[in-house]
Amino acid sequence: MTFKTLMIGATAIALATSFAVTPAAAAGQTADQRIAALESELAGLRKLATSAQDRARVENLFSQYMYLHNAFRDTDIIPLWAKKGTPDVRAQYSNLGVYTQWDKIMSYHQGRPAPRGKLVSHFVTTPMIEIAGDGQTAKGLWIVNGIESGLADPEHAKGMPDWMFEKEMVNGKKVWMHNVYLKYGVDFIKQDGEWKIWHFHCFEVARAPYGIGWIPFAAAAQDDAFNFDLMYIGDDGKPVFMPPVDGPATVLNNTYRTDSSQKLEARPPEPFQTFSETFVY
Repeated sequence: MTFKTLMIGATAIALATSFAVTPAAAAGQTADQRIAALESELAGLRKLATSAQDRARVENLFSQYMYLHNAFRDTDIIPLWAKKGTPDVRAQYSNLGVYTQWDKIMSYHQGRPAPRGKLVSHFVTTPMIEIAGDGQTAKGLWIVNGIESGLADPEHAKGMPDWMFEKEMVNGKKVWMHNVYLKYGVDFIKQDGEWKIWHFHCFEVARAPYGIGWIPFAAAAQDDAFNFDLMYIGDDGKPVFMPPVDGPATVLNNTYRTDSSQKLEARPPEPFQTFSETFVY
């Protein structure tokens, strides 16, 4: 549905509503007063239509991110981010800390290979999206589920923990295949009329290698630095680790552990007029 179509529909609703109440409510109004009331109602409907369009565009933007990420086309994700020099750009992927340098954040999307035998498939659900009253920023929270899997050369696998791999080997290579459970909290900013990613926070909820399950996995890996610092498995199964963080984490991921309980760390977005009134993901 185009914006023009939305506006035509909004105008029709406004006129129909106004004519419906004219006989009773407008009996004592002048023509100028009725026109002013119509203009006010139309302005409200125009704002509502714009907000609905913005919400759809924000949801499409994050879905585009995930489709590209699943296809190992991460360099195509870079244009989805706020432009270099945007104040307060940030990303967080674990409790190690946050990234606030644009170049370092973009390094997460650069150099990712598509090795043979590797499969990543994340799908997004349960969107909660709020568009700011001023239309310049937005917040979104999603639950994400999926799989991550691939093959690793035994030589590279020597430096990785045992919980990473299945017992079976395929074509002489070690096999890793995990179920992943995540939440994504993302703040968006409108630049040159287009929505862009501004603040990005991946909350890992749990991970479950097929041969282990998430509870035994947590017992084995919940304090293992390899689990926190791994960025991706590269060509031929070689691990690539996250760059040094730029600052401490302010909102901690509540990844499943055997010695703690779950809590609502990723706050659902609430209505807000300007970004200064809300929190940062």
